[in-house]
Parts: sequence; C-alpha cells; structure tokens
Amino acid sequence: MNTTTHPARGARTEPARPERTGTLTGTGRLLRFALRRDRVRLPVWILALSLGTLLTATSLRDLYTTPASRRSAAETMGSPAALATSGPEHYLTDYTHGAMLGHQMLGFTAVLAALLAVLTVTRHSRAEEESGRAELVRSAVVGRHAPLAAALGTATVAMVALAAALALVLGTAGIPDIDWGGSLLYGAAHAAVGLVLAAVAAVTAQVTPHSRGASGLAFAVLGLAYALRAVGDVSGADGGGGALSWLSPIGWAQRTYVYVDDRWWPLLLALAVAVATTALAVRLSTRRDLGAGLRPARGGPPRAGAALLHPLGLAWRLQRGLLLGFCVALFLLGASYGSVLGDAEDMLDDIAAVEDVLAEIGGASVVESFAAMVMIVLAVIAAVHAVLAAARPRAEETGRRAEPLLATPLSRARWAGGHLAVALAGGTLVLLAAGLGFGTLGAATAGDAALVPELTGAALAYAPALWVTVGVSAVLFGWLPRALPLAWAVPLWGFVVDYLGPILQLPDWLARLSPFGHVPSLPADPVAWTPLLVLTLLAAALVALGLAGLRRRDLDTT
Repeated sequence: MNTTTHPARGARTEPARPERTGTLTGTGRLLRFALRRDRVRLPVWILALSLGTLLTATSLRDLYTTPASRRSAAETMGSPAALATSGPEHYLTDYTHGAMLGHQMLGFTAVLAALLAVLTVTRHSRAEEESGRAELVRSAVVGRHAPLAAALGTATVAMVALAAALALVLGTAGIPDIDWGGSLLYGAAHAAVGLVLAAVAAVTAQVTPHSRGASGLAFAVLGLAYALRAVGDVSGADGGGGALSWLSPIGWAQRTYVYVDDRWWPLLLALAVAVATTALAVRLSTRRDLGAGLRPARGGPPRAGAALLHPLGLAWRLQRGLLLGFCVALFLLGASYGSVLGDAEDMLDDIAAVEDVLAEIGGASVVESFAAMVMIVLAVIAAVHAVLAAARPRAEETGRRAEPLLATPLSRARWAGGHLAVALAGGTLVLLAAGLGFGTLGAATAGDAALVPELTGAALAYAPALWVTVGVSAVLFGWLPRALPLAWAVPLWGFVVDYLGPILQLPDWLARLSPFGHVPSLPADPVAWTPLLVLTLLAAALVALGLAGLRRRDLDTT
C-alpha cells in the first residue's frame, strides 16, 4: 500500500533555505587538503634547509678552530663588500661560531625561507583560481576568505616546522657558542621573514590574475628587501646608522643579533607587518571577482605574431619572464662575489681547510682558485633555471593546454622540443650573465681587466653540465612524468658533492656522479675539451630518449 503523504491542497510549502556560511567556513578542511598535497614538497624543503644549515655550522666549527682565525675572519668581513653580502657589523664584535653563522647565513637562508612561503601561498591561492579549481570549491559550503586563509595557514605551518627543525638541528649539534636559546631565535627569525613574505604574496595574488605574475611581484619585493638590507648594513658601518635596514624584514631578522645579544623584539615588527599585510590582502580580495585581478589583464594584439605560430616561439613567449629574472639575479649574484674577489687572499688567509681545498683545485693564484669554487655555486643556481624551464611542458600538459595544440598537426616532439630548446639556450644565457657579473666586478676589485673574458668563459664551461640536467628532466618527463620532481636531485647533489664535498672531505668518486664534477675547474685549471664534449653528447642522447618516451605514452591531464 502506498503510504506516501502529500501536503494538503492549498497548503504552503517553505522553500529550502540555503545553508548559511561564514567567511572562513571550510578553512580547516582546505588547510588539511593543502597540507596533504604538499606532504612531500614541504618536508623536502625543510629537510634541505635544515641539513644545509647544519653542514654550514659544522664547517665553520672545523674551519675556524682558534680565536685568532676567527678574529682574522672578522677583520676581513668588515669590508663594505663583505657586509653587503653577509650582515650588520655588530656581529663582528665577538665573532664566535654562533655569531659567524648568524652573520654569514641568516640573511641567505631567510631568503630561501621566504621563497618557500611565497610559492606556497601562490600555489594554493592564485594558481587554484587560474586553473578553475577554486570556482568548483567555492560552489560548495566554503566561505569567501577560506581559500586564502588556508593558503596562509599552510605557509604558517611550513614556517613553524622550519623554525622547529632549525632549532633542533642546531641545538643538538654540540657546537661551541651555539646554544638552545640562540637556536630557537635563529629558527624564529626565519619563520618571521617567511610570514611577512607569505602575506606579501597574499596581496600580490589579488593584484594579478596569473600565479606567475603574483610570484614575480612577491619576489621583486623580496629582492628590494634584500637590497635595502645590504645598503643599510654598509651605510651603518660607515657611520650612517643603517636606517635602510630597518625597512627590510631581513634586516629585522638579522638585528636580533642571534648568538650575540639574542634580541627577540625585532621579530615583533615582522609579526605586526605580517598581520597588517594579511588584513590588506583580505580587504583587497573583496574588491575583485573570483579569477580576476585588481589589475586588469592587458589586451594583446588583435593578431598573433609570426613567432607564436611555431613551437619554439610559443615556448619562448611562455618562458621569457623566468629567463629574464634568472639572468638579472645571477648577474647580481656574480657581481656580489666579484666585489670580494680582490680581497679573496686576505679573506682565506689562515683558514687551513679552505687553503687545502684551494691547493687541491690548483691555479696560479688564490684569486683563480677562489673563482673556481664560486663557479660551482653559480652553475648550480643556473641549473635551477634549467630544471624549471625543462619542467614547463609538464605544467602545460597537466593544465590541459597542450592537448588542444597536439590535436593539430603539431607533433609531440616539436612541441616539447621547443620548450627544451629554450631550457638549453636559456641556461647558457644565465651562465653568461653570471660570468659577466662575476668578471666585471672581479676585474674592478682585483685590478685585472683580463678577468672579464676569463671568468665569463669559465662560467660558460658549465653549459654542458646544465644541458645534462635538462636531459635528465627530459627523460623523466618523457617516460616517468609523475617522477619529474626527481630532477631536482641533480643541482642539489652537485652542490653537496662538488662545492661542499672538498670542504667536508667527501670521497672523490661521489663528485663523479654529478655532471658538474666533470667540468674542469676554470680558471684554475686549463681547458679540457674531452669531458665537455662527452657531456654534450650525453645531453643530446638524454633529450632524444626523453622525446622518444613522450611519443610512446598517453597525455596525463589528471
């Protein structure tokens, strides 16, 4: 018997009321989802920064074993060029192992922490809107500000975890003058800088409709903060007071004077700015539509240029911003190293471990041997661009932008080959910029104009190693696309075994497992063409193998 009841004739039925949501409804679930997505990415970053800091601290302990050697290092680090690349002069008053770590490393690793924070916020905010996933999420019971709050929450969790990891590895290292109190402050200083830049990224994510643009604007603010800190520290040493450093979150972190005075109050400035900037980001988010930016997208020409009709031209158009940014950054980094090249002999005097490494490298002078060591750092950072550029086809594939292109007569090999060609040529240009910056400032400080072509050529000698890095990325993309993040092992391994290996006295055979370990140590050593030719042929074979794998697999659009 049918027992279904019906409303009486003429009775009014109430419409279903939509569930009321607050502006932060769903933040917890989105935060847990974001942390799950980054369950590999964030631990790798934190582990790398923590172990790198620990290795540096132990290296300082082993290199500067006597008070006399530390006093000598303090005298050298008091030059304007050294202060611009390290930190404020106050650290030099009592140059213990802890003071050396805070002076020489805090500003550098704080920049890396800020990079992690910026990339985390843009990944979980603007990139989600750009892909269209944020619109699907917002169609559910999710508050207006929940996605942005979850992105900032993810960055906050990452910064707190980084602070705890740094404090743990340093506090348990057993290094003289590096105690638990200073280690806790050291970690908190990194977290404070990261939180400020995370809030800045939240603001830039409201300005531009593209994730790359949002990251680029935040990186520009970070670069300005580093420049203000550098200029302020130099002017402070010259009696100018260093007021510009107080305009930079990196300057606030360094003015905690960790392991010297252990001042916590400068971090309150960072927290206040982070809160105020976050409030600004929330307010700006209410003034735009979902998926749009406050700055309207610039209209393009009515007709595409002829270059965009070819895969190489399209790849260049998509990657030119990244390439330009790396060229400028590597030129400035090379110039910063070049600014201390003339003082290299005084800086490294009486440091037995470094002298042994330089003697092993060879060279007619300390300047040449020191330049050969610096070249490895520049080459490894240039390899970061190579990995990013070679990974761009994967982003186009998973973003479903490659599928319409490949539905035309365009072949997979030509499409991916355009991006790989930009990665190969772009990596070479980045090395060229680094060599020019290093050589130009090095020639000025050392008084030797011949260093410009010499150091530029030395930088370009690492191009085949960068091409091998691109080749490894191509193989992973072609055959195991989900394993493409493993390509980051190439520059990371190169830095550990080729740069830190001689200082830490690692076995020589480990360096041979890195493409950078087969490049002659120019300008200290003469040019050896055979390993460069072998690396070039290996890179060509890897690229060909990667394209062959791409032709044989299905597109991954999940």
